[in-house]
Amino acid sequence: MLSKNNKLVLFNPLSQENPVLVQILGICSALAVTASLEPAIAMGLSVIAVLALSNVIISLIRKTIPTTIRIIVQLVVVAALVIIVEQFLIAFSYDVSKQLSVFIGLIITNCILMGRLEAFALNNRPWPSFLDGVGNGLGYTIVLVIVAFFRELLGSGTLFGFQVIPQWCYDHGYENNGLMILPPMALITVACIIWVHRSRNPQLQDK
Repeated sequence: MLSKNNKLVLFNPLSQENPVLVQILGICSALAVTASLEPAIAMGLSVIAVLALSNVIISLIRKTIPTTIRIIVQLVVVAALVIIVEQFLIAFSYDVSKQLSVFIGLIITNCILMGRLEAFALNNRPWPSFLDGVGNGLGYTIVLVIVAFFRELLGSGTLFGFQVIPQWCYDHGYENNGLMILPPMALITVACIIWVHRSRNPQLQDK
């Protein structure tokens, strides 16, 4: 099930081929859904589900898709899965779906999805395509969670909405950094993560 090649397909996107840190894809989500951990995790899980399932579907039908309309077919598959995920969130996690608002629908335009469908699912069998979708989705989710962790902790003093910075800190003059919950700080945080990642992986510095 997990041959050497399949392990590379699954685990490489977590670091060496991370779609956000290396390929600089999907960073738009960092602006909108990383002010707190809960919506960031929900968005990450949604992308994993849509990416993995769309990879499998496209891989299954890849030999029957006319080349001239392959992008349209991919968009239809992704859009259908996004609608299912959106309805699932509304049914089982309504508050999170309201926080994500229109951004859950914008998964359709996420560059990671179209990139993996074009680069991998159209040329590989369903099982490796599924692993590729899960791996790239996890790589994307890890970045979102790291960004959301620091933004919520430093910007609001909470994690998952629960106060984690002791009250005595505020009593002695500590204040939350309001800049952290503004969209520009999401990009700055992502930039810092990319800097750390590339400093630890010199082979990526010329990419």
